[in-house]
Amino acid sequence: MTIYLHHRGDCANRCRSWPSNRSVISARAVGNLLPNGVVLRYRHKKKRGCPSMRIIFIHQNMPGQYKHLAPRLAAAGHEVVFITRRKDINLPGVRRLSYDTAREERREGHGYTHHLDGQLLYGQAVAEVLCTLKNSQFIPDVICAHSGWGEAIFIKDVFPDTPTQIFSEFFYRGKGSDIGFENPDAISIDRICRSRLRNTHMALSMIDADALISPTVWQWQQHPKIMRDRMSVVHDGVDTQICTPNPKVAFQLPTGKILSRDDEVITYMARNLEPYRGFHKFMEGLGELQRRRPEAHVVIVGGDDISYGSKPRDADTWRQSMLASHKIDTSRTHFLGRLPYDDYIKFLQVSRVHVYLTYPFVLSWSSMEAMAVGCAMAASSTPPVREAMRDDENALLFDFHKPMELVDTVCRLLDDAPLRDRLGQAARQSIIENYDLETVCIPRQMALIEQLAKGQDLSPNYVPTEFIDASTDG
Repeated sequence: MTIYLHHRGDCANRCRSWPSNRSVISARAVGNLLPNGVVLRYRHKKKRGCPSMRIIFIHQNMPGQYKHLAPRLAAAGHEVVFITRRKDINLPGVRRLSYDTAREERREGHGYTHHLDGQLLYGQAVAEVLCTLKNSQFIPDVICAHSGWGEAIFIKDVFPDTPTQIFSEFFYRGKGSDIGFENPDAISIDRICRSRLRNTHMALSMIDADALISPTVWQWQQHPKIMRDRMSVVHDGVDTQICTPNPKVAFQLPTGKILSRDDEVITYMARNLEPYRGFHKFMEGLGELQRRRPEAHVVIVGGDDISYGSKPRDADTWRQSMLASHKIDTSRTHFLGRLPYDDYIKFLQVSRVHVYLTYPFVLSWSSMEAMAVGCAMAASSTPPVREAMRDDENALLFDFHKPMELVDTVCRLLDDAPLRDRLGQAARQSIIENYDLETVCIPRQMALIEQLAKGQDLSPNYVPTEFIDASTDG
């Protein structure tokens, strides 16, 4: 039996809108004494000014992939709670609940499991926040969580009856993905086993989920078939109203020099400058690129931390390592670190050619934002890239492993303005048609949330078959 607790209002009106086999009583009448087998669940009156659903989002680095969806649901009148480790951010209409882990993680025991201690700490901390909500009679209609840090492991232990959607960004594979991409001969059974164990917390998070979601078909393909069968492909979305061309843009460098669309500007961007995003290959070709293009300014955006992989052996950062081993013209090379978002958009808008490289790994938001801005893209021909970019249709692709091919591709674009214009326009159009926030992604995301809340058919939606690689294993 499920008992629905109503908030102050007309009980008779609520009764008419619910099935006759559901009891409707007040919280005061129930108190805290419920017999075994009775589930207590809050419902809100669906009237103006009162939310119709309660939704919890969970992501340690708020807002993550829920940047647009969470405030959009709040604006639609739903009660939205966001559980996160961050304490320095808010979203319009969204209630943030921040947590701390009980202690620092300990890397002890078997080498394959060193990461698990930290992920269990995340899961434990989130479970405690969920218990606090439950004890305050907050019962969500839907929970959406990212699987990446262990936060979702214990959701179903607190709210076993709440529909849960897990956002799964990646599933590690010992072969055919990032492992051994640059050095296949270095793949060992040790690396394969270690890679499999990196999925432990994600598998635990997904095993009891009601629905799974992944942003691209290639990322969907990295999951085992048993997970793909419950997984929809829906991208986070690109705001093409913000990410838009601006022929009058002016971008000021730290030196005070102002760049415009009249300047020959080559751009490269990654959250952090590291091999997973091809920074080392870009730097290998940069000296020759500058030799061929004596007027070009090269503007590089990204931090010096490590997001993926490991530090270099010969320096503290990959930027230091590459500058020490490759001769470049530093007067025309501008390292800007990380930029505020408005400046970052201007950085893309001033680009004459934007260079993007990646391992077979998660496709960067920046690559799609650059396309939406209308950049002429020179990108590595790796599988996740080829899903969004097609050679000579909306980008020019080159072999990741061949820096001189990168140089040739960039120079070809710099020498051919009509080609740049055609590819840039096609790049923007492909984002509008397939990844636009307002017309494609938010409607799909909202539909999946409503589908979950209503308990409707949860079979996967939005899996475009044209990108599926027949070689994908189960």
